[in-house]
Amino acid sequence: MHILITGAAGDIGTRLRKLLKGAYPRIRLSDIRKPKDLGADEEFIAADLADYENVMKITDGIDGIIHLAGHSVEGSWDTIHTSNIVGCYNLFEAAYRSGVKRVVFASSNHAVGFYPRDQKIGVGVTVRPDSRYGVSKAFGEALGALYADKHGLRVTCIRIGNVNDKPIDQRRLSIWIKPDDLAQLVRIGLDHPDIRFEIFYGSSNNEAGWWDNSNAHRFGYRPQFRAEDFRPEAMAAQAKLPPDAIGDRFQGGSFCSDEYDADGKR
Repeated sequence: MHILITGAAGDIGTRLRKLLKGAYPRIRLSDIRKPKDLGADEEFIAADLADYENVMKITDGIDGIIHLAGHSVEGSWDTIHTSNIVGCYNLFEAAYRSGVKRVVFASSNHAVGFYPRDQKIGVGVTVRPDSRYGVSKAFGEALGALYADKHGLRVTCIRIGNVNDKPIDQRRLSIWIKPDDLAQLVRIGLDHPDIRFEIFYGSSNNEAGWWDNSNAHRFGYRPQFRAEDFRPEAMAAQAKLPPDAIGDRFQGGSFCSDEYDADGKR
């Protein structure tokens, strides 16, 4: 397979580039900026996904896409709309027109961030985004379902928690994913013969997890890393953080409390 990674210069893109190297014979990288550590053996094409012609260029000859590009935190509506709505639509449309077979879409836990922390949720819940950013991820999931059902594209959406080498506070003990485990989920999306349209949660083996990830396990996902191994240091770091009356109640954390002005007692 000839694979395209969008957002290849970002933190997750940089990690996956290294973990997937050798797994696929050809990997094309794209971003609005060139990765600082680009190797001589790596193919890179700069592209702004808000420009459809740019997207057609980078999807030409591609079999599978790992779509990581976009604005990765909360932002103004204009920023989110251009990067995460228009850019996402262009990516799926160009993938369809270019004959791409599979797309792995980097969704986010923020698409469901307003579920309370004491409620375990699966992939069948109604989206409850906690931000404009979360709305854009819910949009991407819906768009992926449309292109899967209407055009036969095989789409996997991964509601990513927090990608890092270790969980760094209490919330991340529930949502953390080691990059190696994320790479495993990505490869399932690109390789598994039974994928049509699926949603997985991007989390490692987290004892305090809030998500039922049985759908990913159904396709062979076996996370290799445990958040509990880092509990003492994560809780020590948590003790230094100020309380957040709203964020501490909901799975999306500070994304929920940011700009919050509803009745907090309801």
